[in-house]
Amino acid sequence: MAHNVLVTGGSSGIGAATVRSFAAQGDVVWFTYRSGADRAEALVEEVTAAGGEAAAYPFDQGDRASQDELLTQLPGPVDVLVNNAGLGSKTVESYADDPAEQDRALLQVNAVGVLWLTRALVPGMLERGYGKVVSVASVGGGVTQFPGFQLADGMSKAAVAFMGRQLAAELAQTPVDVFTVCPGATDTAMFAASTLDGLGADERAAFDASLPKQRLIDPSEIAEVICYLCSDAARVMHGAVIDASMGLGVHPGLISGGQR
Repeated sequence: MAHNVLVTGGSSGIGAATVRSFAAQGDVVWFTYRSGADRAEALVEEVTAAGGEAAAYPFDQGDRASQDELLTQLPGPVDVLVNNAGLGSKTVESYADDPAEQDRALLQVNAVGVLWLTRALVPGMLERGYGKVVSVASVGGGVTQFPGFQLADGMSKAAVAFMGRQLAAELAQTPVDVFTVCPGATDTAMFAASTLDGLGADERAAFDASLPKQRLIDPSEIAEVICYLCSDAARVMHGAVIDASMGLGVHPGLISGGQR
């Protein structure tokens, strides 16, 4: 049975891979973007050309007016919510130069915005008797910690993991399932900005060699995990905070930093 899926931050990286995965299995996928309008349009065209159904909507996560507008634009109820949009220690610089304002943006977008959107959509899931909430946090904050990243970055992602556990406890006897996924070093623009872009060729080769399995995680690998969690087979994992870091979560000393 096809479902309506909402993926935040779906124009690139893990979000775009997740859009492709849900659309490929026949779901109707709505996704949001903040600044990647061209990428979003191209992804909609790609999905449509492959026989899928997708639509993109602008959304400034953590802004109540933007959230209200998004919810009025969606053409139907949301069955599956994937909280993927977020800021990293480097990409937050597009929001503010001042360190204190960067702290505020990291917490507002990554934690408060996720809380608000989830709280807005879960009641409808409960009324309809079906729902999935998957939140994408990070191995840094959600599982362990790494030096060299902004404190507010890890704090915000730890908050997302806590929300997943708390919400799962509250919904344990309901038909709504809740999961949190904590990716490791994934080949995304966010990870490139925080870690990879400043490396020379030899440094990059050494960095890749230091990673678990000696490679970056592909966004499609995380998307596969997210889609699996929304299948009936994963219902026994309700409440799980999943270390999807290929081993970095259990061996964080392999690198000095870098997530999502």
